[in-house]
Amino acid sequence: MNTPQIRLNKWLVDAGVCSRREADRLIEAGQVRVDNKQASLGQKIAGNEQVVVKGRTVARNAPSKKRVYLAYHKPIGIICTSDSNAHDNIIDAVHYKERVFHVGRLDVASSGLILLTNDGNMVNPLLRAEEGHEKEYIVEVEEPLNRMFVDRMQTGVMIEGQKTRPAIVKRMGPNMFSLTLTEGRNRQIRRMCEALGYNVKRLKRIRIMHISLDNLPPGKWRHLTDEETRTLLQKLNLTKESL
Repeated sequence: MNTPQIRLNKWLVDAGVCSRREADRLIEAGQVRVDNKQASLGQKIAGNEQVVVKGRTVARNAPSKKRVYLAYHKPIGIICTSDSNAHDNIIDAVHYKERVFHVGRLDVASSGLILLTNDGNMVNPLLRAEEGHEKEYIVEVEEPLNRMFVDRMQTGVMIEGQKTRPAIVKRMGPNMFSLTLTEGRNRQIRRMCEALGYNVKRLKRIRIMHISLDNLPPGKWRHLTDEETRTLLQKLNLTKESL
C-alpha cells in the first residue's frame, strides 16, 4: 500500500518551521532540500525524508511537535524578521528553546505585543484583513490633538489611494490617544498620522484580539494561558491539538 503523502509546505507548517506562505517563499528561493535534493513548489513527501531548511535539518516526524504560543513585549530596536543574519532580529531576542516564528510585524521604532508560535496554521486566519481582528495601540504624537484629527482617524484616512477602515479612538492626554484597528497595512498608523500632518513620537501595541500586554516588561515573553489559547484557536476556527 502506498504511503499517504502531504504537500511539503503543509508539512513545514505542521512541523512549526514557518507559515505556508513563508514555506513557499523558501522553496522558491532554493532554501529547502529533501533527501539532499532541492525541493520544488507543490512537492509532496511521506514525512520520513530528511528535510533541510536554510541549512538546518528539521526532525523527522516533526509535525507531532507540541504547539507553542507566546506573547512577547517587543522593545524598540528589535526587528521583526526570522533572518538570523539580521542584527537584533526578533528570534534571537526571544531566544526560545524551540523553533518559533513571529505572527505579523511591528516596525523597528515601535514597541509592544507580538505573538510567536510554531503553529503555521494560525498565521493566515489571524492576519487576514477581512477577518477584522482587533489590535489596540497607544500613540503619542508631537502635535496637540484636535477634533478634526480624532474624527478623521475614526472615520478613515486616505493612504496610497485607499481609505482606512473605521477605527476606535480614545483621547488619553493632550498628545496621546488609544487606537483600535481591524486591519494592518504596512506602517499604517504612522502613515495615517502623517497624512493628517501629525508626527508619531511613540507607538506601542497593547492588545491583539483578547490577548493583552498587561504588565509584561519590555524584552520578556510568556506562554499564553490555556484559556487564551483556547479562545484564540476558536476565534480562528482552528482546533486545539495539544498544550
